[in-house]
Amino acid sequence: MRRSSGILLHPTSLPGRFGIGDLGPEADRFLDWVRDAGAGWWQVLPLTAPDSHGSPYSCPSAFAGNPLLISPELLHRQGLLEDSDLDDVPAFPAGRVAFAEVGAWKSRLLRRSWELFGRRATAEQRESLERFRETKRAWLDDWTLFATLKRHHEDRGWWQWDDALRRREPDAIEAARREHGDEIDVHAYLQWLFFDQWQRLKDAARERGIRMIGDLPIYVALDSAEVWASPWLFELDDDGRPLAVSGCPPDDYSDTGQLWGNPLYRWDRMAEDGYSWWVARLSAALETSDLVRIDHFRGFAGFWRVPAGDETAENGAWVDGPGMALFDALREALGELPLIAEDLGVITPDVEELRRDAGLPGMKVLQFAFGAPNSEYLPHRYERDSVVYTGTHDNDTTRGWYRGLDRAAKRRVRAYSGSGARRVHQALIRLAYTSAADLAVVPMQDVLGLGSEARMNTPAVEGGNWSWRLEESMLDPKAAGRLRSLAELTGRLP
Repeated sequence: MRRSSGILLHPTSLPGRFGIGDLGPEADRFLDWVRDAGAGWWQVLPLTAPDSHGSPYSCPSAFAGNPLLISPELLHRQGLLEDSDLDDVPAFPAGRVAFAEVGAWKSRLLRRSWELFGRRATAEQRESLERFRETKRAWLDDWTLFATLKRHHEDRGWWQWDDALRRREPDAIEAARREHGDEIDVHAYLQWLFFDQWQRLKDAARERGIRMIGDLPIYVALDSAEVWASPWLFELDDDGRPLAVSGCPPDDYSDTGQLWGNPLYRWDRMAEDGYSWWVARLSAALETSDLVRIDHFRGFAGFWRVPAGDETAENGAWVDGPGMALFDALREALGELPLIAEDLGVITPDVEELRRDAGLPGMKVLQFAFGAPNSEYLPHRYERDSVVYTGTHDNDTTRGWYRGLDRAAKRRVRAYSGSGARRVHQALIRLAYTSAADLAVVPMQDVLGLGSEARMNTPAVEGGNWSWRLEESMLDPKAAGRLRSLAELTGRLP
């Protein structure tokens, strides 16, 4: 990586009148702001469909894009929505995503678009859709059938379906494809729209000198197309129930640990074919992003295995991960690995050794730097081969974080940064930019100096997360100008 800077903002947080941010004109406007701020990167969270709580880290597909991010305005420009479709928009809450309400309304809108596609699509559009279905068949066929059968079974988990479908018996699968062909076509259409719009946005970013940083969760959801399609790659019993689940031990976030609940990989079976499942997954991620952050990197060295049925993660145990064998296979198949290792949490020497052997930069979070003297997260201890954040999507905003510190930690912040509470967010941004780290990334909430009301996620808390949105007035040109001046001063301009 060259010395540079970036902004962290998930597309759902963009402003607009459709209840949720999307990949349309407001995303272009944000790109203009990022360019004016002198930043060369836009970092997003996973682009896959979220779970029922809005989390993009527990998604029903490791490959499929989130249809809620499809822009109605771009569909209108293509003739795939009418004027009246954009006039009849509910009065959604300002500043927050109401996922249930938005999901119900947008689902109807997108099915209306499919109806218009059937009547109005040009030959070029039809050819593009068919080409997409053919090139993405390796994951798209499983996803479209899975999504269709989920709807048919009233959203029940795949392990609760009829035995023949649960076990993917060939005759049952073929019969389902024939019976539900129209619904399968809808889901293929939505994926074509998503990836077409994302590629348009990625191209628009490149035109402005901006590249995209994606995010790859280490685990997938139990109720996902991938686990249904390949159950032998996961620790499941014969009925599709997990034998053990993912999590992390007690830490600063939770006294009882974090119980994520994802099924765990059978790394021994994945190794038998050269980790082809992971090769396909990372290859897809690198098609959509220029650089990818791998969440919970330490899980590749060793992961916390919690017995199925436990109500907390306290009784878990560390189990060895695949280590360098996985990254050797990925590099052999894909070449250079433009990845960021999320190496936060309980980091032991074997994790650090794996990161270095894999040749990946790690993460530094400034909010972790002031709990004790001479913390490893203080900027004077950084190596160039790292990425520094003021905070991440799992942290409070910097202003909210500072308010919650004890007096001793506040004194350390003031002494180290030379700034008080009023401008603490600007002080940490300056520390990030002036550090030796090759890349400095700032959440948009910290750029704007927002408080805890703008926090994106609180780990181990199930509800109320992921919903924060920008208001149009927040794209302040003065804030962009301050960042640009700082980027120029610290050698971080693109």
